[in-house]
Amino acid sequence: MLPTLSPWGTIAYFKINRDYIARVLCENRQRPELKCNGKCYLAKKLKEQEDKTDKETSERVHNTPVIQLFAASVTSYIFCAPAIIRSPRQNFFYLLHFYSAPAAKLLRPPKG
Repeated sequence: MLPTLSPWGTIAYFKINRDYIARVLCENRQRPELKCNGKCYLAKKLKEQEDKTDKETSERVHNTPVIQLFAASVTSYIFCAPAIIRSPRQNFFYLLHFYSAPAAKLLRPPKG
């Protein structure tokens, strides 16, 4: 059984078991002039693994929910003047007192 973790796992399995694959599992073992030595088996397993990965990826893509990111275009805009809030006018009265010295009341010219 080939490990299906990654292509590197498949290649490692092939390197470790190269003699067994060349003697028993190779499709070209009856034709030694091709010098296949199990490479056909490796290519077949890598292709199967790639197809399986592609199928899983396509299923994952098809099952992914679609999120609408754009809204329908608006062709008309309505601009309203902002409401003006008028508050009653505040009247502030400031009484300005002039300073008058108390001595000014005492210093008067004489009458008469």
